[in-house]
Amino acid sequence: MGQAAYVQIAGLLTSGHVAPGERLSLRDLAERLGTSTMPIRAAVGRLAEYGALEVSPNRAVRVPVMSAARFAELADLRQEMEGLAAERAAKAATADDIAVITRIEAEFASVATGASPDAARAVALNRDLHFAIYAAARMPLLEGAIERLWLLAGPVLNLDMRADPRRLANTPARRFHAAALAALRARDGAAARAAIAGDIAEAAAFILARRVLKEK
Repeated sequence: MGQAAYVQIAGLLTSGHVAPGERLSLRDLAERLGTSTMPIRAAVGRLAEYGALEVSPNRAVRVPVMSAARFAELADLRQEMEGLAAERAAKAATADDIAVITRIEAEFASVATGASPDAARAVALNRDLHFAIYAAARMPLLEGAIERLWLLAGPVLNLDMRADPRRLANTPARRFHAAALAALRARDGAAARAAIAGDIAEAAAFILARRVLKEK
């Protein structure tokens, strides 16, 4: 139960369903996930060790507020590691892998450009698309390391796609996702790396330019 709770709470973080500074209630999480508070408490403790959550002395839990410098470093690491995973995926992806990635890419584009864009759904699909590509690399150690980075990055991505409906409708992520998919189909590792790194760099630049992260 503790592992299941960990996976579900980690999913909330990596899919951008919680925002930086947001306070989380153990009881609310237990009700939301349909379990008792004991496995929730264990999962929260584990995530706190990774720096993905903060637990105060009075047991209050919140999503950390990230500094601009830390976020910039995180974006640099993500470009290198996720770019490598995409490059390897271009060589290792199966037809089934590409079919899954194609479906998610199409759904993301549809959600982003719909009459009433669903930002929360778009953020979750963005996460699903990236990790479908990384899973196709068949490098579980690298994929695990990337997931650790996303535990930190996911909440901050709220500040991109959820910033403004117009931002979602015109997000450059659609162009980068399409380029990554095309590179996978062409077995072009360099192009796949460039597409994923470009996606990360552009989103990071947008968030940093808004000056919504603390300075230190």
